Amino acid sequence: MATDYDAPRRDEVDLGEDSLEELKARRVDSQSGAVDVDEAEVAETFELPGADLADEELTVKVLPMQSDEFRCARCFLVHHRSQLAYQRSGELICRECA
Repeated sequence: MATDYDAPRRDEVDLGEDSLEELKARRVDSQSGAVDVDEAEVAETFELPGADLADEELTVKVLPMQSDEFRCARCFLVHHRSQLAYQRSGELICRECA
């Protein structure tokens, strides 16, 4: 159960004076009747200000793999040869995947 550390603390004498009905009423009041909403659903309707990217074209210059690079057979990322962990049956494996 969550604890509100900002709430004023009560003495042990005050805690002993609470009746069962008061405790039940506080418990019911603290529970929310609202149903949790899906975060993905909320994110779909949220729009950033000035984020109309419909007319934007992204251009990225792609370089071919260099002679000192290799493609890992597990993660399929291109790494420098210094990141090569081992080669097994023709497959090159990077240090991160080893």
